[in-house]
Amino acid sequence: MRVIVVGAGEVGFHTAERLALEGHEVVVVESRREALRAVEERLNVMALEGSGAEARVLEEAGIRACGLFIAVTNVDEVNLVACLLAREYGVPVKIARVRSVAYTGRGAVLSAEKLGIELLINPLEAVAQDMINIASHAAAVEVAEFADGRILFVGYPITPDNPVCGLTLAELGELRSMYPFVVAAITRHGRTLIPRGEDVLEPDDHVFLVLRRTDLPSIRYMFGFDKRQTRRIFVLGGGPVGSRVAAHFDEAGAQVTLVDPDRERCEALAGDVRRTVVIHADVTDVETLISEGMGKADVVVATTADEEKNILASLLAKRQGARRALCLVDQPAYVSLVPSLGIDACISPRLSTASAILKYVRRGGVVSVATVEENQAEVIEILIPDGFPWAGRPLRELSFPKEAIVGAVVRGPHAFIPTGDTVLRPGDRAVVFALPQAVVAVEDFFGAQ
Repeated sequence: MRVIVVGAGEVGFHTAERLALEGHEVVVVESRREALRAVEERLNVMALEGSGAEARVLEEAGIRACGLFIAVTNVDEVNLVACLLAREYGVPVKIARVRSVAYTGRGAVLSAEKLGIELLINPLEAVAQDMINIASHAAAVEVAEFADGRILFVGYPITPDNPVCGLTLAELGELRSMYPFVVAAITRHGRTLIPRGEDVLEPDDHVFLVLRRTDLPSIRYMFGFDKRQTRRIFVLGGGPVGSRVAAHFDEAGAQVTLVDPDRERCEALAGDVRRTVVIHADVTDVETLISEGMGKADVVVATTADEEKNILASLLAKRQGARRALCLVDQPAYVSLVPSLGIDACISPRLSTASAILKYVRRGGVVSVATVEENQAEVIEILIPDGFPWAGRPLRELSFPKEAIVGAVVRGPHAFIPTGDTVLRPGDRAVVFALPQAVVAVEDFFGAQ
């Protein structure tokens, strides 16, 4: 499929890279010469200099043969005009990144439906929701929901004193009769593997589980992960992400402290929340934060627009005794660095936006997609089609891609963790974990067209 990506920033670059690796014919349109040069040097795509809001440039990019159009520049109006042009050329799927709530908020005058655009993505809303999900699950470094929230994909760190540290996957499997779950992957020293029975859980591993939401408390107890709820949260930065995170936990009844260096913003935020304590201070003002009790927080979330400050503030929080620290970062170098520093999790607008986009790229009956920041893998919820060639045969007999695993099955109102004897039926939805190189093979396996 020909895909045109307008904008070669972090989101555009990453999206083009993923699509090119999967064999799509990708054209990247970018007006900035320096950004375009990076695309030409590092990606196997066609790079075209110009504005995506100009019909002439889109004609040169092959808009008439385009199956998917993605506009992700830093200017909302450019993205919208580009998608409107793509609509006139008959492109079936158009996606625009927009930052203004005027387009994505409730009661927006110009909504996606009115504009004839299949998806409007607000990256700040996407990343705020990801932060809320991870902050809500004690000890988790990754969280995604499937099957309307009935199935969870959760990543946890394995510490040396963890009761499952040193156990093989086969030994863990003996516990599945009590609490069904699937160990979908293990990340170790930057390498991710689909585990087999003889693999051993080691200190500093990150283990990724697929489980039913109703089983989460029991499995968390069994694995020795922290069971305390998030009752006290510090939010550093009162911008769009931080204010949304604070509002969520404020409504949930948690004890929330929000810190921002802008006095006017603090005054505005104080009028929008019920119980949240709003503090006018810099997010690296250690003395003020300590005096306000940051060291006793269940979780500290650093959400400013300055990535370096977010990392520094998270490190300070951990040193002062905060149980968990999450930070907002987007540069790939920082994303890979943060876990080694002792920060519990980092959330990237780039990956949050890409996850929403990839759902529209996947073939066949893909219901939802989550991209795992740490290992670039994907968790895909896919509908089993009529005429599924493997219907009636148990999973243990299927030639399933080796670098992927079926973690859960949804059948009507029921969601369950499969065994080797589970038989997939047309109409089921399978939740599949797949490493990047296996995504296309998974699509082919399920008969996607």
